[in-house]
Amino acid sequence: MEEEMFTPGGRERLQARSDRENAPYPRGDSKVRLVTPAWLADHIDDASLTIIDTQPDVYDYVQEHIPGAVYLTEGVLRVSNRGFPTSYSPDACIQESFRRAGLEAGSPVVVYTGKGAFSGRGDGLAQTMMAYTLAKYGHDTVYILDGGIDRWKGEGRELSQEFPAVEPSGFTTKIRADYAIGYDEFRQIKDNDDVVVLDARPAEVYEGQSGPWRRRGHIPGAVSLPWRSLMDNANPALLKPNDELDIILEEHGVDRTQTVICTCGIGRTATTEFVLLKWFYLYPNVRIYEGSFTEWSAYPDNPVATGPEARERRAKAAPAR
Repeated sequence: MEEEMFTPGGRERLQARSDRENAPYPRGDSKVRLVTPAWLADHIDDASLTIIDTQPDVYDYVQEHIPGAVYLTEGVLRVSNRGFPTSYSPDACIQESFRRAGLEAGSPVVVYTGKGAFSGRGDGLAQTMMAYTLAKYGHDTVYILDGGIDRWKGEGRELSQEFPAVEPSGFTTKIRADYAIGYDEFRQIKDNDDVVVLDARPAEVYEGQSGPWRRRGHIPGAVSLPWRSLMDNANPALLKPNDELDIILEEHGVDRTQTVICTCGIGRTATTEFVLLKWFYLYPNVRIYEGSFTEWSAYPDNPVATGPEARERRAKAAPAR
């Protein structure tokens, strides 16, 4: 009788809601998990904890940051490679950046960003970009501060202008190559029946109405799932409640039986959906196409589609969990 009270996935949703309120979320040993400002406040003095500030401008960090946080800009993560503008930096460069921040692969790190009190230009994406990169290059326990520094401030918590004393670490990069999918493999499998390709860019960019690319539009067959639709309306670093996320995923035909490939423009925006599906929702087969539309559209022979996706391309709705 009790089972009849729950719709498909209902019990799991109630459990997920409870887990998210009792951080870290989700339970288990995901490489990347969510924490709340209350959790961070309780653990801020833990000797093994490193806090990373990824606000968009160093002056944002200088003006205000969470006590003990060290500044690590996402700008160190990628450089031009043979002309392609968004390649990841050489392993040695990323390793040295992580060492200077005092990171240890086995010790927890909290990552946050914000709108930038000085610059005013943060879009909320830096914390998922940094979290993904940390895990990709070998970190084992990454926490994202749900809502970032803006939620921290909104709860009236302490801020600082002090710079912490940080001893360089011996962090050694260990690339987890299974997270990303390269161009050749992506091209080979993207149209398979058991594969769904998500495009995390805004709908108008997906449709070809705007965007910086010489060839506007989207990768044929990709489903438009704007990353911003997953976030709180007022705070782009705060995920919507789980019930709302479930509905959005179900409406877009994204479920755990498929291989999900996350794409966007330059492989940055897509980290939000990759983190959500792989580590928060524990989908078994999630990849990220780091080259995304920038790489795809650079090949003249690759087709580019415009307009909204055809409805028949969407899979049948299935429980997100």
